[in-house]
Amino acid sequence: MRNTAPAPSGTSGNGARTPETVNTHQLDLGKGPSAGSGRASNSGFSGRPAPKGSQQTQFKNGSALQKRPNGRVSDVRDARRGLEVHHGINGSKRVLVERPDHSRVVAERGRPGYVQRGYVHNGHDYARRTYYYRGRAYDRYYRRYPYRGVYVEVYAPARYYPVGFYGWVYNPWYQPVVYPWGWVGSPWYGYYGGYFTPYPVYPTASLWLTDFLISADLAAAYQAQQEAQGQGMDRPLAGAAPLTPEVKQMIADEVKNQLALENSEAQQNAQNQEPDPGASGIARLLSDGHTHVFVAGSSLDLVDSAGTECAISDGDVLELVTPPPPSATSADLVVLSSKGGQECPKSDTVTVALADLQDMQNHMRETIDQGLQELQAKQGTGGLPAAPPSARAAAVDAGFANNAPPPDPNGAAEVNQELAEADQAEKEVVAQAQQEPGDSASVPPVISGPAAGPVTIALGQSIEEVKANFGEPLTVIDLGSKKIYKYKDMKVTFKDGKVSDVE
Repeated sequence: MRNTAPAPSGTSGNGARTPETVNTHQLDLGKGPSAGSGRASNSGFSGRPAPKGSQQTQFKNGSALQKRPNGRVSDVRDARRGLEVHHGINGSKRVLVERPDHSRVVAERGRPGYVQRGYVHNGHDYARRTYYYRGRAYDRYYRRYPYRGVYVEVYAPARYYPVGFYGWVYNPWYQPVVYPWGWVGSPWYGYYGGYFTPYPVYPTASLWLTDFLISADLAAAYQAQQEAQGQGMDRPLAGAAPLTPEVKQMIADEVKNQLALENSEAQQNAQNQEPDPGASGIARLLSDGHTHVFVAGSSLDLVDSAGTECAISDGDVLELVTPPPPSATSADLVVLSSKGGQECPKSDTVTVALADLQDMQNHMRETIDQGLQELQAKQGTGGLPAAPPSARAAAVDAGFANNAPPPDPNGAAEVNQELAEADQAEKEVVAQAQQEPGDSASVPPVISGPAAGPVTIALGQSIEEVKANFGEPLTVIDLGSKKIYKYKDMKVTFKDGKVSDVE
């Protein structure tokens, strides 16, 4: 049985039921690092697993270069600038800059870039991101907290609606409605027409919000791919695994979960209490004993259980069936739908860093909030049902947003500047790799499965450590101080009892 939101309980002033409050008990999150980008150190860059056969070169000045098995550059780190560049297998390019004052700049062609600055409110760490895209600026807020040895950033709504509004969007509407979406003739809809089919009628807001979420994602994916690839967007990619009615229902159930969560937070906000970020983020989702689905809100390169790299992009759906072990900093998810081409195929098991998983949940909540804003503004028009009087009251601002530092007046220029400087930084690091050998090694593969977190093998591990993680080898070649252990999917070479190479 799929996870659904708690059964509604209570009533609002007009007699409509309101979603039950989500349990927001305190979670033992342990101790985490005091600074950093929010991602743990792992095999590849930014704490993400690297595909089998990748090569990484570390330089004495802290810069680094990573290449894919085919020899193409995937990641560059320029230590002097505090800059990282990632080239996606779908042609995207993403730049991340961590500045000395711990502010962050992220830029990506075809997508909104942002400047993030941290601040403290009531003793808690928050961050304000100001996004810039096509001459428009908008803000999002996040609460930062330690989880499993890494820092994750949980979306924090800047305003909450009245309880009657949450009851109206949580429960079935008086009668199903037909809603004429304005994007039916858009190029992205024609391109992804075989992947996504909107509902013919909407008996509940959760189904309407599901189509709102997916349509926004696909429009963003189409625009980003156009800018990354230029031409070639005239026909759908081969091998797509469309969104089935069953998968869409799973998304709608997750939307209801998020509505119940936000209703609970709104009640806390009304009592001048700050929501627990663990209960609002993936800490709860990984410990509640239910399966969950996540909708990708950006392009992301992942590694499957065979060590092969594949991509997901906006609107792809993944399912968390089994939570990772308590010490894991990544989780295994199953792909439920994808758009073909170089994307991860349906039923593939992929490893996702916890920070990326939190970003997916953040994206769902952010987009749901945009949909809620539109529902309240357009209720009673355009085919939408009229909301009851108790649902029409103005939203209430959360206190933390008022204490945020002002946006950087030159934020848009900084985003564009970092994107331009990334090209020069990349040239310099690549040139450094040609002139300075550096410390090169194969990136250790990450072996994962649907019922366990990733198991790593690293240079310097002992024979006993490798056997503890991977069991007895199929073949042992004993050459004295050099031994070779052959497993089904890899060959491990030991020198003087320590791992010296992995193929």
